[in-house]
Amino acid sequence: MFKSGFISIVGKPNAGKSTLINKLMGEKIAIVSSKPQTTRTKITGVYTDEEAQLVFVDTPGMHNARNKLGEFMNREVKLAASDVDVILYLVDITAKDKSSNSELIEMLPVGGATVFLVINKIDLAAKEDVLPVISQLKGLYNFAEIVPLSAQKGTGVESLISEIKKYMPEGPKYFPDDTLTDQPERVIVAEIIREKLFRLLNDEIPFGTAVELEKMTYDEDRDITEISAVIYCEKASHKGMIIGKGGAMLKRIGTEARRDIERLVDGKVFLKMWVKVEDDWRNKNSAIKNLGYVAD
Repeated sequence: MFKSGFISIVGKPNAGKSTLINKLMGEKIAIVSSKPQTTRTKITGVYTDEEAQLVFVDTPGMHNARNKLGEFMNREVKLAASDVDVILYLVDITAKDKSSNSELIEMLPVGGATVFLVINKIDLAAKEDVLPVISQLKGLYNFAEIVPLSAQKGTGVESLISEIKKYMPEGPKYFPDDTLTDQPERVIVAEIIREKLFRLLNDEIPFGTAVELEKMTYDEDRDITEISAVIYCEKASHKGMIIGKGGAMLKRIGTEARRDIERLVDGKVFLKMWVKVEDDWRNKNSAIKNLGYVAD
């Protein structure tokens, strides 16, 4: 009997949701950084083996929204937690403030989807610290399963897949066997560039950036993919920091992004980038829509 179903991954910012979905897929489909709120939209990853097809949905971290983009991200979480078979509630065992976990648990459905408590980053915590957290959280919700793991190292990930399969209904394959994500290649490329902004820039600058691809074409004669991208930021001072002295920072961003993009497209890439200022774009519905996000 072949099984299939949909699984949402929810949790606070920086809990390791994107790291987990990348580990589940065996490929990088979601961007990762040490800064919270890196993921802005739902990203679907498809895991297929001989027994089942599991469609995972990575979501932005739930947080107190300070602008229209933040409100959109929170709506993405709520939508992703509805109409699925299993919800993975991911908790960072190393997080100092664990009290706010109860606030997010209140958003979980009372009935319907099966909910797992997934304790992440156990490789970074002492064993005696794990049980008290599990004891505290399992008293707040009727979790079907409790799975400790390390998304970074892969410890416990196979066990998680096995447990999820037990709760999947009999069903068809929604995607071909070789599908890893429903994200268009252009979207993944833009996200790779944005990841480098988060990794290389300090403080609040990356949170006010967005990336738009103006061109992505394959030149058969030169056997190279040509990409033109615009990085938007909210202040002229931020533009200067993104470009860097003599263009050094922008060059570094481009070099690291191109390396990942070449792995994605399995070929050579020529990447050109510009930086433009769009004042307070995160609070403008038109700008949010133009940059690929949905706004009311």
